[in-house]
This record gives sequence, structure tokens and C-alpha cells, in this order.
Amino acid sequence: MHSKIVDMSGQIDEILLKKEFDKQDIIFLLQTNKQEAKKLFKAALETKLKYTDNKVRLRGLIEYSNICRKRCLYCGLRNSTIKVDRYTLTDEEYFSCIEQAIKLNYGSIALQSGERQNEEFINKIEYLIKKTKEISNNSIGITLSLGEQTKETYKRWFLAGAHRYLLRIEASDEDLYYKIHQNDELHSYKTRIDCLQNLTEIGYQVGTGVMIGLPFQTIDNLANDILFFKRMQVAMIGMGPYIPHPSTPLWQYRDTIPTKEERMFMTLKMIAITRLVMPQINMVSATANQTIDPLGREKAIQVGANVIMPNLSPTEFRTDYDIYPDKACVQDTAEQCASCLEIRMRSINHTILYNDWGDSLYFKKHH
Repeated sequence: MHSKIVDMSGQIDEILLKKEFDKQDIIFLLQTNKQEAKKLFKAALETKLKYTDNKVRLRGLIEYSNICRKRCLYCGLRNSTIKVDRYTLTDEEYFSCIEQAIKLNYGSIALQSGERQNEEFINKIEYLIKKTKEISNNSIGITLSLGEQTKETYKRWFLAGAHRYLLRIEASDEDLYYKIHQNDELHSYKTRIDCLQNLTEIGYQVGTGVMIGLPFQTIDNLANDILFFKRMQVAMIGMGPYIPHPSTPLWQYRDTIPTKEERMFMTLKMIAITRLVMPQINMVSATANQTIDPLGREKAIQVGANVIMPNLSPTEFRTDYDIYPDKACVQDTAEQCASCLEIRMRSINHTILYNDWGDSLYFKKHH
């Protein structure tokens, strides 16, 4: 037994010294146990500090609306779920969030919503972007996460002042994609890829990501996800553990997925390997990490993540933005969230980057 550990340890060292990982290297690292993964996590943190810094970039999250046209099989906001009180923030409620962001010195917001493609919604988002820029004297950076849209819509929002867009692929393997999305006119793998390419062509800093611990997901899938991120040359990644929602079709497979602890551990390995493969990108430590592990956000930061999205949404709507159950921090006010993050990050030798858009160094270097 002892000699096996020595051999494994030597192999990890060998892989970590490589300039580029192949798929077998990634699979090997994804299969490391807790003891072996310590080397991986240490290397990922060192890489982050070498190629970026110890500063955590903030995106004040505004969950604008939970109305969605899609029927994704994992999401609590899917169109066919009747147990959700649907809402859209008023202009007044939205701009109150922007004022909070300015007051708390957040340099950036993330405007997130269920997916809609009607002209009224498109116009409203364009107006909100322009007004946000005006109110903040262009001091606030804007990330959008509003699903699949036409290239023309993406362009309108970009010209209005948004400059980052997060569109998670959720599963880069096409077969797995259709196991977690219906295969119909609303859900197309090709459309998702086309959208990512359109966003890149327009000039957005593009982000994508996956869920970890999905039913039917394999180690091979996860290794391919990392290679997909690299191939697409994205500037930012948002990924976290899959959390089953009782109002969704995938709930029936909840007993087939890894435990919370296993999903968290695999998420940390995915973040660490992605940091080694793409040293200068921005990577989110998702709220889902903290939902399944009280120290999940800190753990992700310590293995390579460098972005956190504190919630600015009015507290009365947060439980209705029910993508997955038992979301962390839903009752915390924006102020409580800000001071809590400050303490949490200081405890792991990181500081928060205030009054800054916190753009991806990878994007700055390549554009």
C-alpha cells in the first residue's frame, strides 16, 4: 500500500511539472484522493498567485427575474414548474440594487435572469444597462447572464455598455447535454455553442461552466469539459456542484449521484485543474459551494477561484429565485453579506478588490 502512494505521488509531481496537460493527465488528477489532491490544490493556488494575485473580484448579483421560457430538467425555475411565484424587479427595485453596489464599493454587477427573448424584455435590459452606466458614471462593470439570445440582441446589449457575459454550457458532452435538457425546439446544443461563439465575436469577455456531480456524468465528461473551456478560449468560468431540486425531472435520479462531500471535492479538483490549464482566467467560487459546505466558497478560492458574487437582490425575492433548494445567504442583507465576505476572505489570506471591474487578465492579454 505504501509503495502505491509513493508511485502515485511521483506521478502527480510529474504531471504538475508539465507545461500542458493531455486528457489522460486531467483524468488522473480528477481521480486523486484527498491526500494526493493536496499537491494539486497547492499547485493551483501557487499558479493563481503567480499569474494573477490574491485579490477576490466581486460581482454584485442582481436576480432580476425568475420568469423563464426554458424547461431545463435540473432547474427550479423551469417554465413548467407551477410552485414558483414569478416576479420581475421594478426599475425602482433594480436601481436600488445599483445604489447598494455603489455604496458598498462593488466595482461590478452581474445581472441574471430567467431566459426571455421578447422585444419588451430585450428593450428593458438595454435601458437598464445604459442607465446603470449613467448612474455610476461608468464606474460599474456589467456582466450579463440572460441565456441564449440572437446575435443582434447580444450586440445591442454590448453597445449599451455590458462587457461580460456568462452562458454556462452545463455539460459540454452533447449526449449528456440532452440528458439534462429536453431535446426540442427550445433546447439545442448547437444553439448554445453558436451563442458562445457569437458573444466572443462581438467582443464580450465570455464565461461558461458546468455542473459537477450530475446524474449520468463520468470522469471522462469532466475531463472533456476542461478541454472544452480551453478550446473555446473563454475568459471566465463559473462551475459548481449539482444540487437536485424536488420540482424537476432529474430529482428522480438523486440517489444515483455522488454525496455532497464527493461533489464538493470533485468541484475543487475541477477548479484546481482548470486554473493550472488556464492560469489567467477569472473563476467564480459559486454560492452552490457554500450551500453544500459551510466553508465551500473559501475552499474554492484556496484552490484557484478568484471571483465571488455577493447577492444584492431584495431579500423578499431571493427565495423565489429558486434554481436549486436551500441556497446559502438568502436572508442576509447586502451589507451583512459584504462584511461577512471581508472577514471570510481575510481568514484565508485574500483581500477583496473594491471599486474595480476585475476583468480577466487572460482577456486583457489576448484582446
